Amino acid sequence: MVTPGTRGDVAPMAGLASRLRSHGHEVTIAANNAHASLVSGAGCGFSGLPGDMGHLVSPAEPGTRAAAADLRRYMRELGDYMELAAQGTLAAAGKGTDVILANAVAPYAYDVGEALGIPVLGAHLQPVQASTAYPPVTLGLARSLGPVANRTLGAILSRSKAPYDAPAAGLRRTLGLPPMSRASAEHRRRKANSPILHGISPAVLPRPRDWHPGLSLAGYWWPLAEPTWQPSAELAGFLADGPAPVYIGFGSTAAMDADFMVDVARRAGVRAVLQGVDGVSDSNVISVGTIPHAWLFPRVSAVVHHAGAGTTAAGLRAGVPSVGVPVFTDQPFWAARVAALGAGPAPIPYKKLTPQRLADSIKQAVETDGFAREAKHVASLLAAEDSTAPVLDALRTAVPHA
Repeated sequence: MVTPGTRGDVAPMAGLASRLRSHGHEVTIAANNAHASLVSGAGCGFSGLPGDMGHLVSPAEPGTRAAAADLRRYMRELGDYMELAAQGTLAAAGKGTDVILANAVAPYAYDVGEALGIPVLGAHLQPVQASTAYPPVTLGLARSLGPVANRTLGAILSRSKAPYDAPAAGLRRTLGLPPMSRASAEHRRRKANSPILHGISPAVLPRPRDWHPGLSLAGYWWPLAEPTWQPSAELAGFLADGPAPVYIGFGSTAAMDADFMVDVARRAGVRAVLQGVDGVSDSNVISVGTIPHAWLFPRVSAVVHHAGAGTTAAGLRAGVPSVGVPVFTDQPFWAARVAALGAGPAPIPYKKLTPQRLADSIKQAVETDGFAREAKHVASLLAAEDSTAPVLDALRTAVPHA
């Protein structure tokens, strides 16, 4: 598995890998060194990808836009990161690999597979193929542009320059492969109906009608369960000492500081568990470190988050309303899906975020019975899915002797 990116990119794949191991597969995950313990905890081999995504996901201050200079720097640094990831992918794949599963930001894995004679399957957590059903998720758009514009813009972007293009071209030169643009490579794979599995539930995103037959929705790949995990005495006491609190956390983006979060909780009149900040504890607010979402979310009244794919899925799985504050890329898409499902209020774009606006949305989420009802309905659908079976089928097709 080739999984460059943040913890949110790696955790679902580690969970899937653990379940594949129970069916007899040996799995190695290529990820950044910061995620080595997550991979080893799943019982998998680890191959380090150099680089660190952490410093690339912190946005501007709440309620502000990133400056043009910041965006240029971000794209330059992302290109450097992808160069390291591409080289790490080549090193990882040369160790007795039978098949590669590559996420959406690792198209260079296909070049490695072509050179080494290894089949490659897409294993995506976002729907990045051009479609009439949604706008391009990489643009961070919160609403559909209409069927024709959605697909046209998606097709244009598939031919536009991306941070992983230069690393892929360099790999092809190094491996003695003829030059081929990403657009041409993707066109070739579309014509061949090359399989791309999506760790997305069709209950959350119905399969678009214009997807080619090779694209499938397997269902969410849940992070590995931690059955022995126990909360601190302080957290256990806080949860027991009043009504269910609201969770406020922004994952790897570190989008809000403690003062902002506390101000929001007080304005909303709710108890709150704050993740990603330190040293906050009073009668109505507590700050915590890393906690399994599968344990915490069923114990809260609503989740307030950046609408990353994994956190969005965890909120829906828990059957509690979500308040999305999307920052960039695919986050507006997931926040909009939650609202469309009736499992939470309309999202608040990060660039329009204020403490009072977020407090008002939190009150709406916890006081509107319909949001909780619809969230529970989606949770029941997710509980009935087997997201590992489609992956096992794809592996048997790709590697018949495995």
